[in-house]
Amino acid sequence: MPSAGTAPRARPAPSGHNARVDVDHRNNTAPATAPTPPVRAGLAARLAAPAGVLAAVAGAFAYVGAVDPGEPGHYPACPLLQFTGVYCPGCGGLRSAHAFVHGDLTTALQANAPAVLGYLAFTVLWTVWVVRAARGRPVGIAPGPVLTWTLGALLLVFTVVRNLPFGGWLHP
Repeated sequence: MPSAGTAPRARPAPSGHNARVDVDHRNNTAPATAPTPPVRAGLAARLAAPAGVLAAVAGAFAYVGAVDPGEPGHYPACPLLQFTGVYCPGCGGLRSAHAFVHGDLTTALQANAPAVLGYLAFTVLWTVWVVRAARGRPVGIAPGPVLTWTLGALLLVFTVVRNLPFGGWLHP
């Protein structure tokens, strides 16, 4: 118990999201150092990341469009195909991208159909990202476990079928 004439000990204030704002009970005012709300970034700052990703993807597609993966010596061979003779789910992806850039959708689908679907999915997800970023909303694109397992299973079936004798039409 404090003796007369000494002030009681002050408890340390909590920090973080549990912090409370002390009120001066004599005049019901908050202290002068009240927290300020966060400042929202400008439109250019919010669109910088999507623009950077688009620039990188566009650069990659431009390079693959200019340098034909069908000609030997430009790109390394798929190690799985080279050592085992098994087509992986990515085999034909560069040829697919090359055909896609040149507007030959039939050849792109024949080279690697899941890759073409991936290009289209990227376009949709990137557009959603830009719209949400422009509006200042958080981008919370997180596929659930059902979607993730379904896509994985479809890629596995695609890989197995393209390596079976009757799946020759799926070879790149």
